[in-house]
Amino acid sequence: MMQVSVTEAKGQLTELVRRAEAGDEVILTRHGHPAVRLVPVKAVVDRQSRGALLGAVRASAAARATAGPSAARSQDFLYGDDGLPE
Repeated sequence: MMQVSVTEAKGQLTELVRRAEAGDEVILTRHGHPAVRLVPVKAVVDRQSRGALLGAVRASAAARATAGPSAARSQDFLYGDDGLPE
């Protein structure tokens, strides 16, 4: 975390924005107290986070695909023990 006074930030705004975009936490202070935080508009997603999200989506889809009766057995309730419609 990096804290910079608003007065100091005026002279280094470009650098502070670049650091915030890179994922550093930049806090601007006024009279020694935190006033604002610089954050990128679009969150930086690293390769590991993206992989974890894709893994969770795949696992969720696989769980839903195996839930419930199989397609071959889904209409068995329509037929009696003799194989004729009831």
